[in-house]
Amino acid sequence: MRHYFLFLRSTIQIMKRSVVLLVLIFAYSHMWAQNQQFDKLEMFFDQGHYKKVYRKANRLLDNPEYDFSLLPEYYKSLSLLQLAHNTYWRSRHPNALDRSIQLFKSVKRSPRSEKLFDAHLYELSWLKNDLMSWAADLNRLNEEVAFTQVQEFIGLLPRDVPLYNEKINSIIEEGQPLSEVNSADSAVPSEEVLPVRDGVVIDAKKYIGTPYVWAGNTPEGFDCSGFTRYVMLQQGTELPRRAADQYANSRQLKKKHVQQGDLVFFDNGSGISHVGIVAAVNGDQIVMIHASSSQGVILTDVSASTYWSKRLKGFGTYLE
Repeated sequence: MRHYFLFLRSTIQIMKRSVVLLVLIFAYSHMWAQNQQFDKLEMFFDQGHYKKVYRKANRLLDNPEYDFSLLPEYYKSLSLLQLAHNTYWRSRHPNALDRSIQLFKSVKRSPRSEKLFDAHLYELSWLKNDLMSWAADLNRLNEEVAFTQVQEFIGLLPRDVPLYNEKINSIIEEGQPLSEVNSADSAVPSEEVLPVRDGVVIDAKKYIGTPYVWAGNTPEGFDCSGFTRYVMLQQGTELPRRAADQYANSRQLKKKHVQQGDLVFFDNGSGISHVGIVAAVNGDQIVMIHASSSQGVILTDVSASTYWSKRLKGFGTYLE
């Protein structure tokens, strides 16, 4: 009988250890699955699949097993924000921006938000720049309600989030001579450029550092289309005032035919929203000089910028 009890106790201990091991294995595999779900959220957001991010975040929020993380709520907020860039989508979902704000406020109230924001600093930096440009567009379009909401969201971002800083912008800010900007690190001018095209670029570079001013069209301050119009006017070419009209009235070009002095146009989902002057071309690499709403007149490598390349609409020219 004693041997039977010893055997029974030994068997129970083995079973307990097995159960613990199975629990640990299950917990580990489940944790890995959760991380995989979050990785997909980040990947889809980075690729611009905002509807997919929104749907997936909703499914995770409906599952109590994911309550331990702020990521589904965070990405639901950001995906709503990006979807609302499209005017037509926003008109069908009039509460989207307000809902995005409330979700982000909820994330921010959590004691774990600081760690999440630190881990997504690059993403928030890009977002801050995106929102500032969008706010400028909304202001020009007199969309007061949406403008106010976007401004509110900007105010919710952590104060230490820097503006998204492209490599070529860093070079300018650090005081590198402009002659070095068109190097192997960025792009070089086309080999044969008409004198008038040279004049456009040389004149445009004079205004680097000029602040961005809404509706500005003088060297005291420019908005994007005010800058292109002013520079081209100095070379004897008159452009319409609005970026959308500059695009519509230009002779539109394929990328392979673009040269210095031509214009590059961008669309944020609601029509032409930004314009810049092509400062340098080297194969597929294009550098523009433009009035950025966040940094004033700067040089930006369009090809190397995720933000600008995603919004590239096309090219146009007023030059022969």
